[in-house]
Amino acid sequence: MKRPVAGFTAGLAVGAALASAAFVGRSLEASAESAQADASAQSASRVVLENERVRVRDVTFAPGVTPMHTHDLPHVGVVIQGGTLVFRSPDGTTETMTLEPGGVGFREANVSHEPTNPGQTPVRVIEVELKPERR
Repeated sequence: MKRPVAGFTAGLAVGAALASAAFVGRSLEASAESAQADASAQSASRVVLENERVRVRDVTFAPGVTPMHTHDLPHVGVVIQGGTLVFRSPDGTTETMTLEPGGVGFREANVSHEPTNPGQTPVRVIEVELKPERR
């Protein structure tokens, strides 16, 4: 008789572990969705690859203004999620760009600007910064 009880107890333990894992998994998914919603409310830039030749950033421009900044390196931008960005230069001039998914652009080094996303959804760009060749 000990075997059926032991099997039943083991079954309960496994069932409880699976139920707990499912609950934790749902909780983690909800937390990730909440964090993603919070992240989409603000602009973000993260380095996804860097070596001696390039630095690749995944940049999201949330609706609103991103602070003035300077790009020290020339870079190529590949549009992942399109929209409109308005770039204000330090001298006050502006440039409005409509970015289409899959579009590509280039900017020289030492460009300063304050991008504004006037839309309702984030604009996402992969920026590939080109480092000078070392000899």
